[in-house]
Amino acid sequence: MAARGFVGRLLPLMRGRFCSRTSCPARSAVRAFSCTASRSQLHRVEGAGALTGKVDRFGGVTVNLDDLGLPADISESLFSRLLQDSLVQWKAEGKVAVWLRVPISLSRCAAAASTHGFTFHHARHDHAVLALWLGEGESRLPGFATHQVGVAGAVVDESNGKVLVVQDRNKTKNAWKFPGGLSDPGENIGATAVREVFEETGVRSEFRSLLSIRQQHNHPGAFGMSDMYIICRLSPLTYDINFCTQECLRCEWLDLTELAKTKETTPITSRIARLLLRGLELGFDNIDLTMEELPAVYSGMFYQLYHRQLPPTLKS
Repeated sequence: MAARGFVGRLLPLMRGRFCSRTSCPARSAVRAFSCTASRSQLHRVEGAGALTGKVDRFGGVTVNLDDLGLPADISESLFSRLLQDSLVQWKAEGKVAVWLRVPISLSRCAAAASTHGFTFHHARHDHAVLALWLGEGESRLPGFATHQVGVAGAVVDESNGKVLVVQDRNKTKNAWKFPGGLSDPGENIGATAVREVFEETGVRSEFRSLLSIRQQHNHPGAFGMSDMYIICRLSPLTYDINFCTQECLRCEWLDLTELAKTKETTPITSRIARLLLRGLELGFDNIDLTMEELPAVYSGMFYQLYHRQLPPTLKS
């Protein structure tokens, strides 16, 4: 309703701006056309119920421009006025923040939003998200993702003490390492390990446990983000190798004892090889961080918790 009221107040102003009297017939025609086009655009915006959004439990408003039915040719100045009117309403309602999701096709709206104090929060694929803090004091809005997550799978054949390793094609040093890659959004780390192992080596496997986590900052190629590198223990379901020649130079089942001693590997791979040898000797329950799904208290969803196994009497 506030947007509609604003549109009604704006029409007389725009009529005066675009339809002022003039003795030049050509200018009159152009200005009359501009006036008609502006009224038409305003009418379309009014009918779409512009700049309505979803309120979250923290008192913020999320506005998705894709859902508002804005004209594809909406001008930067008109959107700026609609946004200003909406900001007045949100502030009066006590909202503390506004999240503005802008499709790339309406990038001009991002420029308009910047004049009202909005800043880029993140961008992905075909849209950007801008944010504005309306609450008191300094902004308490959370930052966007700061880490990328890489996952590798150590596929151990317990019958002979061998593990599946590869040498990457795109590395300056031909070092043995566990196959792996970046985890996709919404993908559990165990699923990432199984997927990456199959894509790189052709070997199918299943997740058993988490073995280690490496944290690294200023990681090359991570666009300024920090890096988390997780190694999982997997059990093989198949054994025949059919490795990806685009990513790998070599792929072998290598004896863990050899992997722990060879200089043709990385420090982290050598360390995990020794850890796996200890698991073979004393039992993997001595090195594993196993996974259990538990219900989240607030969202009603489930999350994955990784920890050393507890005796059944201590789980509840």
